[in-house]
Amino acid sequence: MHASLPLITTFALAFGLALVFGYIAERLKSPPLVGYLFAGIAVGPYTWGPVADLWLASQLSEIGVMLLMFGVGLHFSVRDLMRVKSVAVPGAVLQMAIATVLGCVFAFYVWNWSIASALVFGLSLSCASTVVLLKALELRGKLNSPDGQIAVGWLVVEDIATVVILVMLPPVAEILGIGSAEPLGWQAIVFKIGETVFRVVAFIALMLLVGRRLIPLGLQLVIKTGSRELFTLSILACAIGIAFLASAIFEVSFALGAFFAGVVMQESKFAKRAAVDSLSLQDAFAVLFFVGVGMMLDWHVLIERPLTVLCVLLIIMVGKSIVAIVLVNSLKYPLHSSLTIGASLAQIGEFSYILAAQGISLKMVGSEMMSLIVAASILSIALNPCMFAAIAPLSRHLQQTFSWARAAAMRDDPHRSRKPRKEPLSQLVLQCGDEVSESLAGDFMKAGLPVVCIAPDQPQADRLRAASFTAVEGKMTDRGTLANAHIENARVVLISGLHFIEGGDAIQKIRQLNPNVFIVVRVDNEEDRKHFADETSANIVLLDYQLVAEQLANVIRQQYLPIAEQED
Repeated sequence: MHASLPLITTFALAFGLALVFGYIAERLKSPPLVGYLFAGIAVGPYTWGPVADLWLASQLSEIGVMLLMFGVGLHFSVRDLMRVKSVAVPGAVLQMAIATVLGCVFAFYVWNWSIASALVFGLSLSCASTVVLLKALELRGKLNSPDGQIAVGWLVVEDIATVVILVMLPPVAEILGIGSAEPLGWQAIVFKIGETVFRVVAFIALMLLVGRRLIPLGLQLVIKTGSRELFTLSILACAIGIAFLASAIFEVSFALGAFFAGVVMQESKFAKRAAVDSLSLQDAFAVLFFVGVGMMLDWHVLIERPLTVLCVLLIIMVGKSIVAIVLVNSLKYPLHSSLTIGASLAQIGEFSYILAAQGISLKMVGSEMMSLIVAASILSIALNPCMFAAIAPLSRHLQQTFSWARAAAMRDDPHRSRKPRKEPLSQLVLQCGDEVSESLAGDFMKAGLPVVCIAPDQPQADRLRAASFTAVEGKMTDRGTLANAHIENARVVLISGLHFIEGGDAIQKIRQLNPNVFIVVRVDNEEDRKHFADETSANIVLLDYQLVAEQLANVIRQQYLPIAEQED
């Protein structure tokens, strides 16, 4: 019966094994995505046992890419994109060019590949995976940081450049005389490039000029119905529908279309709610992306050509990283920015497979190159967390050894405001889901302290805003909600009235984004108090409301007032 239900079979195998392998990876202190990759290998066509539908898995993973890029757009405004253009545009273009030349020269001179094969190989190594980057930055709470914005802007430029490359590969194959096609003249080549650039610019202009007005208007009509299901459906329709139309009409990538759909919605007042509603679907389909990557691996290449795979991996993880670090440093950015961008680009993903597949279809390269690309890709994705973990020790070593590194470490971030620092909005973050927390929020706001309230739903958030509070809608357990509340800047967090399981999950995510924040928990019973005190990293766990107020007052005097005095 399962043979006639390939979609259900694929879902069951992918999610079931991803859960098992993801849990094992988490227990081994590795990112869950490493487990998802192994789940894909387990259900792929090159291993024994049940096999999921590779074609269906790749289609479902495309939805994951769309939703993830839509989420990035929701947190990355046009203003942010323009602010990092001075480093993202030249950096991405030069890095792609140098990485392409590096891979091309290596394949041509060391492996004696043809010019066409070497070119496709170099291009496939030049572009990093947006999905992997987003997961890495989100896991470390850096998605909305200046370095995270540069990295995302960098990859957006890479995506645009890759769209142009994909359009240009067929005429390049014709120029090189591959296949039966007649050679193409330079005039036709220039026309092709101009046509591609025009399509991309036309799509972006249409989204920014027309979409910016129509999308918020449509969402406003849905909001008036009062249906949360319709609102969630409208978010999905925007993300996936616009991505599809961008590909069908303007022939740009799904990822780029979804990204600009999110950028347009980010300008509206519904951005935060859209981010919360789409987060769980993003996570679910992102799992399918990594499972799909694992399914493409022919593991025999690791046994038959281990040195070749190692060479490809070194080009990706060492060569590309060094190029990115040198480029960012030459643009006068701080050392931590250079190292973060270098770590972010030390992997390849979805566009590399697309480029390799098109090269194979054009007979520019043999099918064995896809196995090399996928094997090196999986290894680079699995090892990418090690690159981020190496940033701090590498920074210390470079500063101790080289004078240029010490000078780079002392540079100011060009995007950081030169004005005196004001009190961060999220100096004190309260989870406002009951009368106790709202009463405390009112007391602290009257005392002139910067307070952000996290409200569980839209009506409560609107009510808090009407009472002059800064409010963020969402759950304390959602990373997107915590990011919107700027939890990374918080000095004190109050969690009030949450059940132990939900509260423990919230504390774990808060610690990941801000390890040093002081967490106070108010509970409703002695059993929860014991659970929070014994099994979480909360600093204080209290039952009585008055005790919470007194303890918070003491904490604020210790945590907040020293900063206020420094700023004065």
